[in-house]
Amino acid sequence: MKESFRRLWRVLGPGLVTGAADDDPSGIATYSQAGAQFGYALTWTMFLTLPFMAAIQIISASVGWETRAGLSRNIAQRLPRAVLLGLVGLLVIANTINIAADLAAMGEGLKLVIGGPALTYALCFGVAGLVAEVAIPYHTYAGYLKFLTVVLFAYVAAAFSIQIPWASVLKSTVLPHASLDRDMLLTIVALFGTTISPYLFFWQASQEAEESRLSHRHKATRYKLSAAALRHISVDTWTGMAVSNIVAFFIIVTTATTLHAHGVTKIDTAAQAAEALRPIAGAFTFALFAAGIIGTGLLAVPVLAGSAAYAVAESFRMPGSLELPASRAIGFYAIVTAATLSGAGLTLTKLDPIAMLFWTAVINGFIAVPILVAMMLVVSKKKGSAGIPLPQWVKALGWLAATLMAIAVALLLWSQFA
Repeated sequence: MKESFRRLWRVLGPGLVTGAADDDPSGIATYSQAGAQFGYALTWTMFLTLPFMAAIQIISASVGWETRAGLSRNIAQRLPRAVLLGLVGLLVIANTINIAADLAAMGEGLKLVIGGPALTYALCFGVAGLVAEVAIPYHTYAGYLKFLTVVLFAYVAAAFSIQIPWASVLKSTVLPHASLDRDMLLTIVALFGTTISPYLFFWQASQEAEESRLSHRHKATRYKLSAAALRHISVDTWTGMAVSNIVAFFIIVTTATTLHAHGVTKIDTAAQAAEALRPIAGAFTFALFAAGIIGTGLLAVPVLAGSAAYAVAESFRMPGSLELPASRAIGFYAIVTAATLSGAGLTLTKLDPIAMLFWTAVINGFIAVPILVAMMLVVSKKKGSAGIPLPQWVKALGWLAATLMAIAVALLLWSQFA
């Protein structure tokens, strides 16, 4: 059993880290709000999005593995440069706002545990994450990120530390409930935008490209996406996405059981969700929830900054890799620095956390659609090329994911202007 676990742990890599980074403090706040406002009514969304998330991340990973390049370079071959730059620009804006929301939540989370100035903590977390990302080579840093995914299980433990009416949870999950109510539509769009986020596409593609360049296994396959490579990517990705959505499911269930059941229906930040749990669920559940905010933030902020840097560096053909020392990729690390420090700087503006979460979800929802379409064009056959060799069911789910996000955007616009 122990040896089987060790083998699985060795297989897991970019897919696990990507899935875990999806449950960042901003995501935790969104899941907490869903549970507090609507109880168990939206638990079904976590199972609906899982196959779409997995398929999209498998596609992203396969593109990086096969081409040894990230999404920006591959998309540039299929779309006009102006379109690429526009999409990358929106990605950078969304990531920067997301970093700000995450750092603010981490600062508040530490304040809840030990007291002190939340703003100072947020800035320190930003600087510490930046130093680690710049100073530590990728192959070592990736191991630290993988280990940090363990903190996600704090939310599973938090759920099992309280009494949950599982029959009601199961009913809401198996028999989905949705309405055209504006608040519910907005929350569903936020959940979709939080789980199917463009920065995850760019990050996993770039990390698989790193793995492709570093792995000796590719010498035998001439860097092609062999059946063994696809199987490796699929196990890693499905595991990461399953962990992500299972944890999100338990966050919704925990906050629904405690906050919604006690009349607390408005949550502005992940830290506020943790604070609200203390008098209702007890100190242990509160401590687990607060600690998880800090741990997931430490995991997600480097992913957000790194994905922006990979996208921009490839768009302008600059050398960029977390494996390279700073002296050999100055532009790349300058982007990492700018994204992280800009996010940290936004915490000084006292922007409404819910506004940051909302606009991040909106931007992610909008840019996900054209990016998903571009990704599907990359893996599709074109004249003189066989495309990326992927199973038809993966490609079908990819197109369905693009359709799902387009519907989500349309519903968001309808809810705003109807």
